[in-house]
Amino acid sequence: MNSDINKTKTDLFDFNNKLLEKGESALRITQSKREEIRKRLFFNQQKVLRAFIEEEVGEHHFYGSTGYGFSDMGRECLDRVYARIFGCEAGLVRWQIVSGTHALSSILFGNLRPGDHLLIAMGDPYDTLQPVMKGLEEWGITISTVPLDDGGNFDIENIIKNIKDSTKMVLIQRSRGYSWRYSFRVSEIKDIISIIKSKKPDIIVMVDNCYGELVESEEPTQVGADIMGGSLIKNMGGAIAPTGGYVVGKQEMVEKASHSLTCPGVGGDEGSTLGISRLLFQGTFFAPQIVANALEGSVWSSCLLEMLGFDVSPRWYEERSDIIQAIALGSPKAQEVFCKGIQKASPVDARAIPEGVDMPGYEDKILMAGGTFIQGSSIELSCDGPMRPPYAVYLQGGISFAHIQLGVYQAVTEMCKEGLIAL
Repeated sequence: MNSDINKTKTDLFDFNNKLLEKGESALRITQSKREEIRKRLFFNQQKVLRAFIEEEVGEHHFYGSTGYGFSDMGRECLDRVYARIFGCEAGLVRWQIVSGTHALSSILFGNLRPGDHLLIAMGDPYDTLQPVMKGLEEWGITISTVPLDDGGNFDIENIIKNIKDSTKMVLIQRSRGYSWRYSFRVSEIKDIISIIKSKKPDIIVMVDNCYGELVESEEPTQVGADIMGGSLIKNMGGAIAPTGGYVVGKQEMVEKASHSLTCPGVGGDEGSTLGISRLLFQGTFFAPQIVANALEGSVWSSCLLEMLGFDVSPRWYEERSDIIQAIALGSPKAQEVFCKGIQKASPVDARAIPEGVDMPGYEDKILMAGGTFIQGSSIELSCDGPMRPPYAVYLQGGISFAHIQLGVYQAVTEMCKEGLIAL
């Protein structure tokens, strides 16, 4: 018999007993908040299940198409499932969308034209969207950016001032991204949409929904957003979708995004599925549970790391609208060591040592830990951040709550070994 079977987690990973005791304390402290997450999970799982039942998902929807992909029943059914989940007119779910940025770019280039004005309502967008903005400007689209106010809220007065006759679209980024700010609650997005629409009713409100799907019981398209997009290797893929992204919203706007994704005249009517439809359906069905696991891990991690003296955002008891837990570490060395610990507790490439590297779409070197089964999957346990002040890392994802605990324990253990923290 293998004696390793009887070893405890302390024996296997050599965690300090004081650290484990603090972790147990964090479990007790966060119990009520984690119970709230499980209650919301029950609601969101019902919502997803209902969409599958109402669209009569069957095994015949899992068979793939080749070539042009004409009349692919599975692809068309999944589009309708997403429209139901997000409470809107239309969906576009494609493995050919390579990232959340690609989905958002398709919306922007599909719905804006030379001479239009784009208003960004929450300061600079996520790093990978910066080149997209330059491309829009080269195309003759003007862009204005309204920073958040000192409290990290929408600057309503200046947003209204910057709406012009030529303003075609307002962009709202729901998640914090790599910014030290809170993610916007759906109720806050609802309020700002109402104000924007009262000023100019025909304006398109677009939401970058990455990292926020199924965190709350409503989505932005259910409270007035016209169109939004995201990635399938984040929340909605349930750690099963191997790649892809989605666009949901009003029929006409989703159609225009599909023409940008493929080409005018083709849109979403083509696109073979090559046999991966089942993975996209299955990942979507698992998504509520996986998102809930990630949220529980974020709440617990926030509590534990604050107990250890770190500045965290959000704090464990604060309301969340995305899966990201920000941790300010104060130095590049601390960033590297923390990420090293997360990588060391990963099921894939655990021996790798994360280093800051130049990545497409980012101005600063990016440090990224992620021993994930799907490359770059943010719904699996990962930790990354730009190497710039306040030298924060952004912990996200986690297929299981227990794995998140193990990863954070290992990250803290590595920091202890380097003398960066004392228990």
